[in-house]
Amino acid sequence: MLNVPLLPHTLEDMSGARTHFREALSLLSNLIEDEAFISSVDSASKALSSCLQSGGKILSCGNGGSMSDAMHFAEELSGKFREDRPAYAAIALSSPAHITCVANDYGFDKIFSRGVEAIGRQGDVLLAISTSGNSSNVLEAARAAKSKGMKVLGLTGGDGGELSSLSDYEIRIPWDGYSDRVQEMHIKCIHAMIDSIERSFISFS
Repeated sequence: MLNVPLLPHTLEDMSGARTHFREALSLLSNLIEDEAFISSVDSASKALSSCLQSGGKILSCGNGGSMSDAMHFAEELSGKFREDRPAYAAIALSSPAHITCVANDYGFDKIFSRGVEAIGRQGDVLLAISTSGNSSNVLEAARAAKSKGMKVLGLTGGDGGELSSLSDYEIRIPWDGYSDRVQEMHIKCIHAMIDSIERSFISFS
């Protein structure tokens, strides 16, 4: 676990924007110097690239802000990130019709796993996002992915939670405070992975 000290601040900064930026900067600075963390992002990026280059697809899921991140990840791959290039196969499990149907008939814990069961295939990858690593519906999706012969990439925080043990690859933000800090680092990891995927296809072609 990284020790992330807060930078000094004055009393008038306590409830202001500067405190948030200092805290985020402190966490980010520590992550940059953590070789194991950087290696985890690089390994995950290579796994995602390999999946797509082999004709597989990436499914993504998460709750709340993590769902927004899952959707952002998928649209940047199927749409565009930085460079003009072919669309990549990535789908966020985020359809309101699917979610409300499954939640009504099977319960909220199944809203992502049913999607994985429907369209996941061996050789695909599930990007499972949970700041705690213990979101029940994300865990169910990970279990469904494993049963389909898919790889699981867990994007977690804190101690990784139960999702850590279900993940073939894990990118963990070692932060025990509020989840917004973890989410801020998650989106940086997502952008880093998408950039790596784009670059790998340039090299691959």
